Amino acid sequence: MPQVDNPPRKPFVTRGANVKRCEQCRLPITACICEYRSEVESQVEFVVLMHRYETYKPTNTGRLIADSIAKTRVIEWQGRKQPGDELTALLNDPSYQPIIVFPPAEDYLERMTTPVQVQQNSAKPLLILLDGTWRQARRIFRHSDYLQHLPVISLDEVRESSYGLRKAIHEGQLCTAEVAIALLEQLGDEPAANHLNAYFKLFNQHYVASRGRLAKRDRDTGELV
Repeated sequence: MPQVDNPPRKPFVTRGANVKRCEQCRLPITACICEYRSEVESQVEFVVLMHRYETYKPTNTGRLIADSIAKTRVIEWQGRKQPGDELTALLNDPSYQPIIVFPPAEDYLERMTTPVQVQQNSAKPLLILLDGTWRQARRIFRHSDYLQHLPVISLDEVRESSYGLRKAIHEGQLCTAEVAIALLEQLGDEPAANHLNAYFKLFNQHYVASRGRLAKRDRDTGELV
């Protein structure tokens, strides 16, 4: 799994902080899903631009994209002025068309693009997902100078989230993995969307089951029950 360059600066001190967790999937050892992890190629590539506070959260779903979709990069947001060497290289690579994923708004409608326009471009889509709370993602979007010239793509319909590990602030708000799944579907990459969705559902199931006092596995399938 891709790792961010810098360790988290804020300790994980909320509920479950003392649980012994797998270093890869961040789930409790008894609920580890690493044996089910596999990558598939996709018609697009993702950059998960992660707020530093997300790096320590076991409920983060951005890492599920990195575990499932080949060539996904997880990059820690460096701040308003400096994108960092890796992101700079990607933004300047002519073989990619970098696109920010964010809801539409009146003040940047001229930057909005569509799946049809993306597919008409010969460069490979490089979808930049802003990974954090809604407030953190909005700050990254609004205040990162190096992102202000990039086109923006949004989901084509309101979807209901099946992610119950965090409470959404707004109705129809999705977690990062769900946004990636929806975008893959919009861009016609059903195999990659289905692969990521299956891993996301498994993550949800195992995490919820692990919140019980004892996590039990089915003898035949090995899955949590």
